[in-house]
Formats: sequence, structure tokens, C-alpha cells
Amino acid sequence: MLARLTSDNQLTLPEAVTDRLEGTEYLEVAVEADRIVLTPVQVVRAAAVRAKLAEMGITEDDVADAVDWARSSAAHDDG
Repeated sequence: MLARLTSDNQLTLPEAVTDRLEGTEYLEVAVEADRIVLTPVQVVRAAAVRAKLAEMGITEDDVADAVDWARSSAAHDDG
């Protein structure tokens, strides 16, 4: 089977492959020697993290603010 890599670095997998990956939304991508290896991944951790954050009352805005703070030069300024 062949798959074509587009100029936008997108790859369409053949239907014979995707039929065997029913229900898979994400694939882990690895390069091993001269091969690209795609491994189906179930993203359940993300849902668990979101549920825990909601339980703690932490919103998406809180997370975005924390990321912005961590990325800012002030956060890394040792004085």
C-alpha cells in the first residue's frame, strides 16, 4: 500500500489500514531506523486530568493563565 505525503505534511492512510483502527482518534508517531511507526493511542489520561481539574475548581482560563505566566520572562527572572 502507498500513502502520499502532501505539501502540507499531511498523510492520508489507506482505507484498508483505517478499517483496522476503528474508534482510534490519535496515533503515536515514532521514527525507528528508516521507518515511521504509528501506534494507536487511547487518550483517557486527558479526560481524567480534565475531570480532576474540574473537581478542584480549576478552569481552562486558570490553566491558560498559568501557562502564560510560566512562559513569561518574569517567571524565569532570578532577579
